[in-house]
Amino acid sequence: MAKKPRIPNKFLPWIEARKKFSLSHKHVQMARELGLSPKKFGRYADRQNEPWKLPLSEFIVFLYERQFKKTEPEEVFTMEQLAAKHVANRAERKVEKAERREESPEKRPEENAEQNSQETEMSDTPS
Repeated sequence: MAKKPRIPNKFLPWIEARKKFSLSHKHVQMARELGLSPKKFGRYADRQNEPWKLPLSEFIVFLYERQFKKTEPEEVFTMEQLAAKHVANRAERKVEKAERREESPEKRPEENAEQNSQETEMSDTPS
């Protein structure tokens, strides 16, 4: 059985909102670019109590056109693609950090103690 890819927590609300409100990947990306919160989608999509509201997908498109003067993003990425890219970037940064740590090992505690005593001697001498 194939292992499920890890999805970071910051992407989970968007995936849940996409499923709950039947949004496409394009609509989710537009909402993210607009800075909308997936937690508030229920307020935007309350058409039963407030029938004058646009359907959520149309509302997102309306806001996107007004903000960016275009109907849709040039490239559409799924949340799963963004999550995979995010995980790969974090792994890459972790490897780079480990390499930097190996290149410049920290001084041993004895060396730090000697350096501190030399600094205090220098500061005690009058100038």
